[in-house]
Amino acid sequence: MEIRGSVPPDPRQAAPSAPVTEGLTAPLPYEGVWRFTAPAMESSVPQARHAVRDLLRNQRVPVQDDVVQGLLLIVSELVTNAVRHAALLSPEIAVEVSVGAEWVRVAVEDNHPYRPKALVADQGQTGGRGLLLVKAITAEAGGVCDVEHTATGGKVVWAAMPLSGHPAH
Repeated sequence: MEIRGSVPPDPRQAAPSAPVTEGLTAPLPYEGVWRFTAPAMESSVPQARHAVRDLLRNQRVPVQDDVVQGLLLIVSELVTNAVRHAALLSPEIAVEVSVGAEWVRVAVEDNHPYRPKALVADQGQTGGRGLLLVKAITAEAGGVCDVEHTATGGKVVWAAMPLSGHPAH
């Protein structure tokens, strides 16, 4: 699993001919966007979870442990859903981690057009609550989550949470 990423450019180090906008500050060392792809197989679930955990640690993102645990559970749920429900039309999935000054966002993209809904499953069922769980974890941390269609006809399911685990004001 190869992780590709970038850190937003430092506007103070712009080329001499490029104008520098007043008031802009350099991104924090941990800010950036990283994306990796994996086959739509069950073995990708723990690999994605470990990759996100390692990325947050290696970038020294100042995120509270409870937020990290929530993010890792969200990644597991979203990758599991993509593997179970989209693999036929999407043999590869993408995971993206975006980190800002006060928030972190994880997203899982596949090429299946079906837009999932958070269902309340019967208590007797052992599955079917993944997206409901994602919404609950995200809301408890003061974040937001959603599903969006991609330009290629697939979808991206994402969750963004404040680094502190509490809503940013």
